[in-house]
Formats: sequence, structure tokens, C-alpha cells
Amino acid sequence: MINFEPINQTKLYGLEKYFLELVSIYEKNNFPSKIIFNGSKGIGKSTLAYHFINYVLSKDENFKYDINNFEINRESHTFKTIINKSNTNLNVIDINRDKKNIDINQIRELIQKLNKSSFNKKPRFILIDNIEFLNINSINALLKILEEPNQNTYFILIKNDKKTLSTLSSRCINYMIYLTHEESKQIADKLLNGKLEEFLNDDLLNYYSTPGNIYNLVKFAENNKFDLKNIDLKTFLKIIIKENYYKKDFILKILLFDLIEFYFRKINSSFSIDLMNKYSYFLKRISDTKKYNLDEEALFIEFTKEILDG
Repeated sequence: MINFEPINQTKLYGLEKYFLELVSIYEKNNFPSKIIFNGSKGIGKSTLAYHFINYVLSKDENFKYDINNFEINRESHTFKTIINKSNTNLNVIDINRDKKNIDINQIRELIQKLNKSSFNKKPRFILIDNIEFLNINSINALLKILEEPNQNTYFILIKNDKKTLSTLSSRCINYMIYLTHEESKQIADKLLNGKLEEFLNDDLLNYYSTPGNIYNLVKFAENNKFDLKNIDLKTFLKIIIKENYYKKDFILKILLFDLIEFYFRKINSSFSIDLMNKYSYFLKRISDTKKYNLDEEALFIEFTKEILDG
């Protein structure tokens, strides 16, 4: 299975125009010290951030970023140290798989690192992924360093089309990133070496709108020996919920919320008043479950009973 986690992606697909815009802003010394990359989950925002950071940090190296081909040089010292998490000019924060939020201790550790002197004169980047998982305490701690960032320090925050506290978003430049569904399929096809249609049928593919979502579906299918070429969306939902696969796979649990929303979109042409009410009800349940970290098992069981088995 090809590994195209953002940190490993040396080739940039589909987001070239955004990359060039960021580079242009940086070269004009106008790059904001605090910026939010905002867009759908799995669209490539983190990959874009890693490419931009590699570009900046490798500028004076022998194996610098190949801007003509939008590609990170694997021999780059910057790339190698980012991969092994030893680059002193980059600090990355993300939600831990066994947690429901980005812990305040992660922000405190970041503050300690930023208070230490830099080993070189290169810019320092702080990349915080999935900022919707910052809790109030974490945000309040983060705001203290966002208010007055150190010189030559840049915060890149990754937001997945979810609401965040205005106290955080109001202090940053909001940078929107968007791909059409067709662009997403083209990117995913390139990442899968032109074999996208060998992995997914149209029923599943048409309701997964980002390359990251498509990749996670293919990865799940491979790990669990599922033939997603010959399974429809309704059957797939039943399997994930009834066999509790979402309890074993954090990413799949996140995708399951989207799958439920996509399922309703799929049947919207036959909506009755009763189904419309259920649609509104479950969308609110999903929103509340995410927002307040409620028990997702009860939601999934109720959805199965009322919709899938109804």
C-alpha cells in the first residue's frame, strides 16, 4: 500500500496554484505570522503546508525544493530531519490517536521549545493540524504565544471546515483551499498510480470528495481484506457499525460521520417528510457528538436501526 501521509508526500498534486501563491507572498516578505489553512478534511492542506515549509527551509541547501516540478528532494537535509522529527525549525502538533482533544500539555511543551534559542537563523514553523480538536484550555494557552509570536516564527494552523473559537480564528489570516470532486478523483488516481477504479466502485467513489478520504477508504479495505469494488454504500455502513470497526480505527470513526451525511445525500431524491425530519435530526446528532465529545456508539446504533434497517 502506498504511503501518502502528508509528511511523506514529496510530490504535490492539484494544489500547485496555492503553493505558488504562498511562495510569492513569502518572497515579498508579506507572509503572515499566523495563518489558517481552511478546507475539507483530506483535501491536502497538511501536504501543502509541508511542501511550503520544505521550500523555505531548504532554500540554502544543496538539495533544495524543486519548484519547477513541485517536488521535495528526498536528499534534502530539511526533508530527512522533518521525517525523523529532529528538525529544530519545525514543531508539529496533532491530536494523539488515544485522545479526544489536543491536550494542553502539548501546547505547554511547544511554549517551552519556543522559549529556547534557535540553533540557526532560519525561520521557525509551528504546524498545528486538526485545530478543531483544540479544547478551551489548549486554545487559551495557544493564544498567549499567538498574541506576540517570536521574530521569524510562523504558525500554520490546519482547519477542516469545522467551527473553532472566534478568539483563535480572529487572530489569524484565513486561507481557503478548495478542490472540485473531479479534481480530487484525479489527484487520488495519480497517488494510486492510475488504479483508482480498481479499488472503489462508483457508489463509494462518488460520495468521497477528497483524496485523503479516498486513500483512507482504500487503506481500510486493504487492511481488512474488503472488496470495495463490489459493495454499496449502505452495506458498507452496516458492516462498519455492526462489526465495530470504527472503534478500532480512529480515522475510520471520523470518516463514518461523513459517510452518514453522504448516505443521506445519496437518497435525497426520494426524501419523504419523515425522512427529511430524520435527516435533520441525525445531522444535529452528528454535530453535537463532535462538538461535545458525546458517545458516538449510541448515534451509530440509532442510525442503523432507524435508517439502514428501517
